[in-house]
Amino acid sequence: MCLALPVKVIEVGCGPDGEHAMVDLGGVKKEISLALLDDVQVGDYVILHVGYALSKLDPEEAERTLALFSEMSESDLTAP
Repeated sequence: MCLALPVKVIEVGCGPDGEHAMVDLGGVKKEISLALLDDVQVGDYVILHVGYALSKLDPEEAERTLALFSEMSESDLTAP
């Protein structure tokens, strides 16, 4: 099973080649590759899969998806 997640870009131009970005996923910061995308800016949401940004995502859709992940995580904590 493959999982791609929405993440928020907090810094661009990272890495030795400048083709990386720093993203935030629920407080976890990770450097990812932007080699497959053009024109990614700070504040954009991208779909992350195995270290690569695959596509940009509408901010409202990203927030809804992240809220659903958060709800699932919370329900796991309260499950018997």
